[in-house]
Amino acid sequence: QVQLVESGGGLVQAGGSLRLSCVASGSIFSDNAMGWYRQAPGKERELVASISRLGSKYYVDSVKGRFSISRDNAKNTLYLQMNRLKPEDTAMYYCAASKLRRAPTMMNEFDYWGQGTQVTVSS
Repeated sequence: QVQLVESGGGLVQAGGSLRLSCVASGSIFSDNAMGWYRQAPGKERELVASISRLGSKYYVDSVKGRFSISRDNAKNTLYLQMNRLKPEDTAMYYCAASKLRRAPTMMNEFDYWGQGTQVTVSS
């Protein structure tokens, strides 16, 4: 069983930056591919970015060049650096873990989820 705890969300103006963190426990962190997804009110969940066990990355087109996913296996921590934020990035952001080796590209490829951290971008 994997437990995931996110932090780092908040309110930021458009064009600003935030860094989300996700601390994992309950399993060997380096054995899991990881990812971030988001859900805005009234919208479907969207996979934002993912990273394989060895560090290869996937990004949804809307965040390419603005967001960067990384992991620190020594600290059991996943990060999402979000730059040049836009109002449409406003959502609850969730950390997720997968038993896959490669970077997941679909929501149903994840096995564990955190409780989420809210990101609000004002215009």
